[in-house]
Amino acid sequence: MTQKSVAEIAPGEAAQAFLSQSPHKLFVGGEWINASTGEHFATHDPATGDVIGQIAKGAAEDVDRAVLAARTAFDTGPWNATSPMERSAILHRIADLIEANIDELAELETLDQGKALYVGRWAEIPGAAAQFRYFAGLAPAIEGASIPTSITYQPEGKEIFAYTRKEAVGVVGAIVPWNSPLVLTAMKLAPALAAGCTIVLKPAEDTSLTAIRLVELIAEAGLPKGVINLVTGLGSAAGARLAAHPQVDKIAFTGSTSTGKAIVEASQGNLKRVTLELGGKSPVIIMPDADLSTAIPGAANAIFFNGGQVCIAGSRLYVHSSLYDQVVAGIVEIAQSIKLGHGLAPDTQMGPLVSPQHAAKVASYVQSALDDGGTVHCGGKVSGPNASFVEPTVITDLPGNAAAACEEIFGPVLVIQSFETTDQVVAAANDSEFGLAAGIWSEGLSNATRLANRLAAGTVWINSHAMYDASLPIGGTKQSGYGRDSGQAALENYLELKTVCAVV
Repeated sequence: MTQKSVAEIAPGEAAQAFLSQSPHKLFVGGEWINASTGEHFATHDPATGDVIGQIAKGAAEDVDRAVLAARTAFDTGPWNATSPMERSAILHRIADLIEANIDELAELETLDQGKALYVGRWAEIPGAAAQFRYFAGLAPAIEGASIPTSITYQPEGKEIFAYTRKEAVGVVGAIVPWNSPLVLTAMKLAPALAAGCTIVLKPAEDTSLTAIRLVELIAEAGLPKGVINLVTGLGSAAGARLAAHPQVDKIAFTGSTSTGKAIVEASQGNLKRVTLELGGKSPVIIMPDADLSTAIPGAANAIFFNGGQVCIAGSRLYVHSSLYDQVVAGIVEIAQSIKLGHGLAPDTQMGPLVSPQHAAKVASYVQSALDDGGTVHCGGKVSGPNASFVEPTVITDLPGNAAAACEEIFGPVLVIQSFETTDQVVAAANDSEFGLAAGIWSEGLSNATRLANRLAAGTVWINSHAMYDASLPIGGTKQSGYGRDSGQAALENYLELKTVCAVV
């Protein structure tokens, strides 16, 4: 990264106008308000360390106010009683507004999180709009069923009419992480709103800007007061109170496994429903019949996209021994060619990590790999004016139980290992506490499909990685969590099934 690339970039007028509104407030009951303490916290451009805004520091009292607003809107307000087609129309308007403001949202995401602009502009922000459109289509399709029963003891001349209803679960606490803030927020909000739920949103403190702007757009779309509420602040205060709140019916969380466990513990007070999309250490397998012209860049993209700050990043690469040297050389070449720079610079391929603290943590894994006897072929160094850039890193010769080989690093660090047989690679791939995603590269579709069925992962991609669509469920097994985002399965997270049995 060069100082020139930082100095010459600037966001557009719309993003600058939004930033000028600092300090940013909470949104509770349809009103923008200050935090109860009057306190704020700074949000930074991770590439430079510059403060780009001040954000209201919500506390437990603010969460209580937001939950009360959401509770009132659900129990007595219009949203749960709004017709499915009306809910659908508002979700479509939200998607329209996201698309109309796509450049501003992408720039804010880059400034706040650091990612290269193309990641937000062409992948994640359109993906957020797609979530609202997809669930707008599902809102009118929420259906129960009539059930023929074998009950024989009804009164003479009467019949049994039994049916099910799918009803909104109630107040949802949505807690989202910092790595892909807007699209992960949309993955929570869109199905919850389609189901008729009300929401308290708690974004990550490192990346709250696009959540604030999205809530502005949602309010503009005509959502009734109290249906969406926003409390920014620290996870230890606002997030913890939301997870434990007795008037919250469900928590939808994406983030680290350790925080997910804390949320499960906090939820026990009222046995609220919880869905968790947690950490991963996703294996990618290159079989001997793989097309290396696509497998090598595909495997590289699986780990280096968004600086490796992706829960499904392909951070463990298993290569058949016949292709091993060629694949290692190819991925090292790609890694060394990736241009680091400020995310708004047009030629940047990889921006900084979210903070210098996270960059230091990622770099510590590289050092641990060296300590464990690994070979670092490239990368691993921290650089930049804010010490937040980590070079794309390729490591080999590590034992499978080394920290860098089995723990989630959440950075641009790839560990490559070789294998001989399918049974061997299945055992290695499944030997993990995580089970979020996996990838297979092979021209033999039958063998690849059978291999996919043996992998312990919520999603398996074949000859691709990170192929997202609003229709495709995403989620994990083992310590990668439970429940699903996206797809029809996600809608069920926000619905309760009621059985009605009547003598008529």
